[in-house]
Amino acid sequence: MKFTIPTPLQQEHEALHDELRRATQAGGEAAKTLARLMHPHFVKEDQIALPPLGLLAALSRGEQPAQMAEVLTLTERLEADLPAMLEEHQAIVAALQRLREAGERAGRKDIVAFAEQLVQHARTEEEVMYPAAVLVGRHVRLLLAQRGDQRA
Repeated sequence: MKFTIPTPLQQEHEALHDELRRATQAGGEAAKTLARLMHPHFVKEDQIALPPLGLLAALSRGEQPAQMAEVLTLTERLEADLPAMLEEHQAIVAALQRLREAGERAGRKDIVAFAEQLVQHARTEEEVMYPAAVLVGRHVRLLLAQRGDQRA
């Protein structure tokens, strides 16, 4: 089963990609460094961290989608990769600080605002989205155990 990233999260990531693209096109080594750090991180999020959130609404309604056990592959990998992903966030936030400073020196309020927005996005992922995805996996595991499913 393919788990779909909730549309608002997809749209937010697309908007961040667009802003980053504009920042790198404006030039500057800080933006290019940030892009090199963020691309593989965004790919990993899109593969393992955000798709489990597509089950949140169904699980909150008490539904148990037939292929929900397949999400465990993603959430187990997320839990294993989470320390590395949080380290990546530290590197990204440090790069964002450099981008923010470069934006301030250049008088680019748009770049400064983007850097601040992306720091907030990272905090939201760390404090809300990643834990929610982990909880999806743990909840599915409990539901499967209650049903006597071997995959639990």
